[in-house]
Parts: sequence; structure tokens; C-alpha cells
Amino acid sequence: MNVLIVDDDELIGDLLETVVASACPGAHIQIFTLLQSALRYWQQQPADLVITDWNLPDGSGLELIRAVRKTSDSIPVLMISGRADRESILAAAHLGISGYISKPFQVDALHKRLIELVPASAIQHSGISTLDEKMEAACSSAIQLPGQIDTAEVLMLMHKDDALDAGMLAEQWKREPALIAKMLDVANSASFRRSGTSVKTPREAISVIGVSMALNQALALSLDIAGKLACPPLAERARLEQEQALRIAESARALAQKIGDSPAIYYTAGLLSRSGELAALKVLQNHCDQSGEPPELEQIDSAIAYWAEKLGNRIKVQWHLPLDLRELIGAVYFLSKSNVSRSKLVMRAAALLAAEQVEGLECRTLLRRLGIEHREKGQDDARQQS
Repeated sequence: MNVLIVDDDELIGDLLETVVASACPGAHIQIFTLLQSALRYWQQQPADLVITDWNLPDGSGLELIRAVRKTSDSIPVLMISGRADRESILAAAHLGISGYISKPFQVDALHKRLIELVPASAIQHSGISTLDEKMEAACSSAIQLPGQIDTAEVLMLMHKDDALDAGMLAEQWKREPALIAKMLDVANSASFRRSGTSVKTPREAISVIGVSMALNQALALSLDIAGKLACPPLAERARLEQEQALRIAESARALAQKIGDSPAIYYTAGLLSRSGELAALKVLQNHCDQSGEPPELEQIDSAIAYWAEKLGNRIKVQWHLPLDLRELIGAVYFLSKSNVSRSKLVMRAAALLAAEQVEGLECRTLLRRLGIEHREKGQDDARQQS
């Protein structure tokens, strides 16, 4: 199955690729940012599914739709546009589109629409059967974690957080009840309560906790995939991986505050530190669904040990994570003794603290290099007794 995606926003294009890859396993996906490039591709190799934006730098997506309909009336064509007025929708419908989705779109809604549009017979099954083959294929394709909200969407918002305010985020997330509930819960927690009165609206909640923390809370929810994995051992492992990521994030935030750095990026790095492990669990669930056989615990451990790093690297590229954020995530797992980057020292120390290795030589050395006092347990007990 060949899929043609046309959108001048590269981040949106990548997000669309991820959703299509999830809805249409085995599909060959081609992405263009210019109309003329897409038209040339279509003339040489017609696609089985076309998704196009309306406004493109060198023309209108309507031209592509006309070209498609000259060839076939049955090929599914989706228009995805920021235009939501009745006239635009009718103009596109007049050309015979299969659906019109307004930006910003809901990933779940688009995924559902694609499954409805594309018949199962059109999806090319790759013949991949073994778990290792599935893992290898995932390392070279788009990966979508099955969280309650889409991680890529949250990261796109993070790219432009300087231009966001509480009202904008509240509007963006008004159809995300789980996320709104999470924001209200965090804003009303003891650590954020200031006036003694409860916070009742999403906008108030985001104002209380701040845009950066609100985005990180959304990111945490997007990475919480345990409830989406049907196999109990996989769901339990996902829960443990997510809990560990949260511990690293909290430790990194505390350390950043102690050394006077803004904690937001450290917290983000901590949350993303288990993305490779979560991606491996998602592939394991796909394998379980197809084989009908739940994996053994040893198989889960082995798959994560071998594939998590590779899948993590793939998903970081897919999400367009900036280099500094990738390096912070990498420092969670390894840091050379010659490293002098304070931010990386923070992340490695946070990982050790989260793993309860505070008394270890490496952790004590890192804390000392950060200028953070550390008292061993015996010293603390002696102080308390005195």
C-alpha cells in the first residue's frame, strides 16, 4: 500500500506519518512539502491513500485532489486543513474528498477515520513473523505509543512553548478529559495550593502550575501506556518503566533547583528516558496480538535489553528532539568520567538517586561535583540523636 502525504509543516507531516503507520501496518509512506513535487510523484506512482493540506507554498492541495480524481473516484483522499469554514469544506467536498479534518486534529479521531477508509485488503502485510523481525522493522519506521494523548503532539507544543499561555493550552486540551483532570489534580495538590481555595477550571490550573509544567504533565500522560497494553505482564512492565521515568524526572528537577537551573528541560528528559523501553513493549504487544501467545518474563527482559536503545534512538529522531535534550536523556544511562557538563551530571545523578544508589561512590562523586552536600545515613542518624 502506497500513501502520499502533503503538508508544508514538517512536524505535522511526521505526525501524520506516525498515525498512518499505526493504522496501516506495512504501508509505504511518501511525504512532500510542495504541491509540484507531490504532483510529479503522483503521475509516476499513484498512491492508494492521499492526505493533503489545503495551503501549500506553491499552490493549493485542491490541485492534487483534482489530479487524483482524474485517475480514480475510489482512492481515499483526506483534506487536513486549518480552514474550518463552511465554504472551504463544501469546495473540497465538491471535488469528491473522502473526509475533511480541521487542524488541530485529534490523533485518535484521525486514526479511526483511516481505519474506516482503508479496506483491510489494501494493507500490504509484510510477512514479518518473528519478534526480532518486528523489532527490526520498528527501528526503521514510524512508532506511535498508544498513550491517551499523542506524545508527538505534546512535543510539538513544547517546540513553541514561549508563544503559549494558559488560555491557549486550555483551548487546545478542552477535549482531553484525562489531561484536564490531571492538571486540576496537580494544581490543587499541596505543593501548588497557595490561596486555600480550589482550582476549578483548566485555565486556572495551567496558570497555577505554569505552561512548562503543564506541558510536562501532558507529556507524562502521553507516555503512560500501561492501560493500553492488553497483555498483563507487558502492562505491568510499562507501569514500572513509567514509574522509574517519573522518579528520574522528579530527582532531576530537585537537583536542578538546588544548583539554580530552570528545572523544566531536566524534568522533560527524565520523562522521556524510558521511551525506548516503552516502544519495545508496544512492539511486544503487537507480536502478542498476532501470535496469540503472551511473552515470558525472560523474553520481555531480553527484548528490552537488546532493542530499547535502538528504538529509543529511532523515536528521538522521529520526534525531532533537539540535540541538547537527547544528550540529557543519554546521560541517564552513561556518563564518561571526563564529562564537565553540569546538566549531564544532573541527569546521571538523578538516575542513580531514582535507582536508590545514593550511597554509591558514583552518585556521591557526582553530587560533590555539583556542589550538593550529601550526608550518609549514619551521619544523618548521628545528627538526629544529638
